[in-house]
Amino acid sequence: MSARPTDDLFNRYMKAFEDSETHTVGCPACQGETPCAQGVPLHDRFARLQDAYLARQKQR
Repeated sequence: MSARPTDDLFNRYMKAFEDSETHTVGCPACQGETPCAQGVPLHDRFARLQDAYLARQKQR
């Protein structure tokens, strides 16, 4: 029985989630409604990858 192939999109999605969460925990501005300039690209990347991953899951 072979191992499941690596899912690059899933790995990038989880890494973006981790980066976004790690930043948010240490950034008071990102804990509110308006994220800081450093947090915006992290949160945006996570949202884009989440959308892509969920769209792909719906196609399966």
